[in-house]
Amino acid sequence: MTEKRLDDAVALRAYAHPVRMRLVGLLRREGPLTATQAADKLGESVPNCSFHLRMLAKYGLVERAEGADNREKPWRATAEVTSWRSDAEDGPTREAVGHLEAMIAARYLEREQEFLRRADAEPVEWRRLTGPNDVTVYVTPEELDQLGQAVEALVAGYRDPQRPGVRAVDILQFVLTQAPPPTEE
Repeated sequence: MTEKRLDDAVALRAYAHPVRMRLVGLLRREGPLTATQAADKLGESVPNCSFHLRMLAKYGLVERAEGADNREKPWRATAEVTSWRSDAEDGPTREAVGHLEAMIAARYLEREQEFLRRADAEPVEWRRLTGPNDVTVYVTPEELDQLGQAVEALVAGYRDPQRPGVRAVDILQFVLTQAPPPTEE
């Protein structure tokens, strides 16, 4: 799995735009697209998509792909995953990480609400397996790291969209503590 790591505040803030995150996700799911094709799929204007694709290219998140002819200029995602460090120490980077993560949470909430509005139209075998779910575990930081790695290893085998009969499914993961850490006296 290829990964693009964002380490500085400027790149993090550049990625934290709703249209840019949607563009990267679209290119990851569907492969190379022109700005016109992307605009059509996202319901955005072509100039707006062109602008945001150029901004994403500036930070290495997308790049030009070969076109069918000299006039066609498609874009492709440079990696399957974008990552960053949530434990950044410097203030501007920490603030940018917080902003990006808040944007992602808001986008996931929108997607969840959209799914719930149309859930009744899903076939029964899909309705039985989809929707909100939660679990509480009791772990140390080391165990939480191991759990995250195990989950990633488990889902890695299901990333091939070319297998017969598959359907794209988002498995959202929010790892949240239930309360602030205890204060030391």
